[in-house]
Amino acid sequence: MKIFVISDTHGKTSKVTQVWSKLTDVDLVVHLGDYIEDAKRLEKELETEVVFVKGNMDGSYSSEDYRILETEYGKLLLTHGHMDHVKISPLNLVYRAQELDCKAVLFGHTHRPAYEEANGIHLVNPGSLSMPRDGSDGSYAIIHTSPKEFHCAIVYYSRLIPKKKPPASGRLRDMLNNSDRF
Repeated sequence: MKIFVISDTHGKTSKVTQVWSKLTDVDLVVHLGDYIEDAKRLEKELETEVVFVKGNMDGSYSSEDYRILETEYGKLLLTHGHMDHVKISPLNLVYRAQELDCKAVLFGHTHRPAYEEANGIHLVNPGSLSMPRDGSDGSYAIIHTSPKEFHCAIVYYSRLIPKKKPPASGRLRDMLNNSDRF
C-alpha cells in the first residue's frame, strides 16, 4: 500500500494539489489535522479517499481525534498529536501505540517533519506543506507498507517541484538605467 501523508494545511491546499499531480499509484491520502475541512475538500478535488483526524484548530475533543488504520503491515495510529504533547516528546505516542497494538503512529502538530523508530514503533510526522517551521518550503511523507515491511520517506516540496531560477543578473542595473531618477 502506498500512502500520501500530510498535516497542518491550515486552509492552504495548493501545494498539496501540486504534489498530488506528480504522484503515481497512491492508494490512500492521510490528513493529520488542522483543518479537517481541507481534508474533506481535498477528497473531492483529488477524487480519492482521504482519511483524516481532527487537529487542535478543529474544535473540541471528539472521537475524530484518533483513528486506527488497518494495513497489511498492521495497525497504524493516526492523530494530530496535540493531545499527546508531541511538541515536548513523542513518548506518549509510543505508549498509546503499544496500548492499542499499533505498529506505527502518524502525527502532525509540530509543522516539522520527523521519522524515527522507538521501542519497535514507527513514528512519522510529515511536517507541513503549507506552514513549515523547519526553514524548508514544506514537506510530506510517503509510506509504503507490505505484510512484512514499513518504509517511510519524508519528501520536501522543493525536491518534487523545483523553484524557478531567479532572473539573470543585471536586471536591477537595467531597471536603474531606464529610470527617471538617475
